[in-house]
Amino acid sequence: MNVCLLNDSFPPLLDGVSNTVLNYARVLGERGEKAAVATPAYPGVTDDYPFEVVRYASLDTTKSLGYRTGFPFSAAAMQRLEAFSPTLIHSHCPMASTFLARELRCLTGAPIVFTYHTKFDVDIRRVIKGKLLQESAIREIIRNIEACDEVWAVNRGAGENLKSLGFRGDYLVMENGVDMTLDPVPVEELRRLEETYRIKACAPVFLFVGRMLWYKGLSTILDSLAELKRAGEPFTMLFVGDGEDLAAVRERAERQGLSGDCVFPGAIRDRALLKALYTRADLFLLPSVFDNNPLVVKEAAACRTASVLIRGSSSAENVTDGENGFLTEDSVPSFTRALLAVCRRPELAKEAGERASRTLYLSWEDAIDRAVARYREILRDRRGGDRTEATVSDKMIEAIGRFYRLTNRPKTDDLP
Repeated sequence: MNVCLLNDSFPPLLDGVSNTVLNYARVLGERGEKAAVATPAYPGVTDDYPFEVVRYASLDTTKSLGYRTGFPFSAAAMQRLEAFSPTLIHSHCPMASTFLARELRCLTGAPIVFTYHTKFDVDIRRVIKGKLLQESAIREIIRNIEACDEVWAVNRGAGENLKSLGFRGDYLVMENGVDMTLDPVPVEELRRLEETYRIKACAPVFLFVGRMLWYKGLSTILDSLAELKRAGEPFTMLFVGDGEDLAAVRERAERQGLSGDCVFPGAIRDRALLKALYTRADLFLLPSVFDNNPLVVKEAAACRTASVLIRGSSSAENVTDGENGFLTEDSVPSFTRALLAVCRRPELAKEAGERASRTLYLSWEDAIDRAVARYREILRDRRGGDRTEATVSDKMIEAIGRFYRLTNRPKTDDLP
């Protein structure tokens, strides 16, 4: 198969979805399939991958959204993607990427699979002012998703969240994997971390990995750490990642007297180093109700590190409190109690981490083998003309497709 993968984020931007697309392309190639990635352009980027990367024009919206916004009506990009001859199109973002996917389907007839990863409505409500404009934008994005041939969700909670936003179709749960193996990290590598990151001896190490955004629950982490310090409990907290709120998080940590306890190494692209940090940590902290089945929880599990999550959140799906992780209420006192329990009984975290590695871990190889099997079912069972209700945007995209055909038609002098 020739699988065209589309996402609004891709390296150099690091987040869970860009990591997903990168690993889909990698494993598809290892499985003998052919992959191409279409994504917005970033200045000064060299795409040195064993698969084709098609960049298209973009606007710098990193301050407001955390990533660049692509302009999906690019004749040059579409020409390259059409020449790739996709068998199937897989979009991982409901915005520019899915518009581009629909244009490509119009030209090639390849079906579109869409995976719902993150709660896009949170970003919309953060960036767009005014409830009417917010709701209008959400409706249009839902229509964009409904225009796809099949919709996947990374877990049941993500799928039900999509339904709550007005999605009227069905979805299939298709979990993501992680690229970290279960192999242990050598002890000498873990010891080197202690000096590099000022890790306190004989004290628990807590870890956060992700975009530095307040809605990831960072204020809950800081407030809980302040409570631990007041209780006289020593610890080291590692905040790994970049993002628009990084400066504010560092400033708040300083105000709360946590400067000597918190380390901010920024984004880490070295996966071996990141695996070592996960392994050295006693607990991974993610008090977020925003994330849908985040990869970081499985990455921590691969390293035998349990996570502290909010009970009832999508992130906490498949986690049982005290067994393969720790669940708290969405409050500082509840989160603090979980951390305090591990500070006083560190064996609880160790035992939960071992069970997390057995129950939560999923490799990308296994995850994508399942995805490829479903790709083949879609291609086998698909019947032309199944989608009969044409929307205004469908007609617009068909018109764009006709324009592409006219403008890319070879000149008479070039014909044999």
